[in-house]
Amino acid sequence: MSDHADLNLRPADDAVDTLDVGPPNRPSWPVIIIGLLAVAAGFAIYLVFGRQTAAPVNEQPAAAAPLGGPAEAITVPALDESDPLVRQLVGKLSSHPRVAAWLTTDGLIRNFTVVVANISEGRSPSTHLRNVKPSGSFSVGARGSAQIVDARSYQRYDSLADAVASVDAAGSARLYATLKPRIDEAAGELGYAAGSFDRMLEKAIISLLATPDGAGGVAVYPRGAVGYAYADEGLESLNGAQKHLLRMGPRNARLVKDKLREIAAALGIPAERLPR
Repeated sequence: MSDHADLNLRPADDAVDTLDVGPPNRPSWPVIIIGLLAVAAGFAIYLVFGRQTAAPVNEQPAAAAPLGGPAEAITVPALDESDPLVRQLVGKLSSHPRVAAWLTTDGLIRNFTVVVANISEGRSPSTHLRNVKPSGSFSVGARGSAQIVDARSYQRYDSLADAVASVDAAGSARLYATLKPRIDEAAGELGYAAGSFDRMLEKAIISLLATPDGAGGVAVYPRGAVGYAYADEGLESLNGAQKHLLRMGPRNARLVKDKLREIAAALGIPAERLPR
């Protein structure tokens, strides 16, 4: 697919050892990235879609309803000229400072589309989120003979999770429906088929919701010169997008997933399709 190489991340980017060990960048907003979207985990998608019974040969499967419902009756400008409108509409979804910071960036629809593509394929979107890295450094603590992720590493993400929680879910669904023509155009630039983005977004949300919370601390062990890996094989086998959410910590992951469920309902995704 065109520009698909831009979605590829270095193998280490999916591991715990990439937890923001570099200098912090200016703050921004991952709400559209983590909230509206987000994120095709093979495991989650298999559970949700892989076990469905095939329809009889004589039956035509019902077409999936478009996500987001009716769009607002406004004219959406060309993709290259869409940032001002996106800033105006997104600014109505939340007054959180992280929202205002994100709105100072450019190429908002294209960035959203690429990140959803990353997440729907199980990749960490970190390459495209350099400006939302938290301040401070990743650290570990001790629990007996085990090493666990220090709670202070999770606290660095508190303001980002709070920004996600502040978003108006119903407004996010309307915004998605309103901007969908330009989102589909941006997806087409990446080589995706017309009309496929709804399912990509649904798979992304399902993947994130299937991520464990990591309650009670997450054990890690050193790997490589400066990195760590999860001691639990189940956590280490998560895809890159799920690890990206897990590294935010139990409190923040729960806030994000609670908001994702609200947004999924507002988009029109049936509850029975979502992981419990």
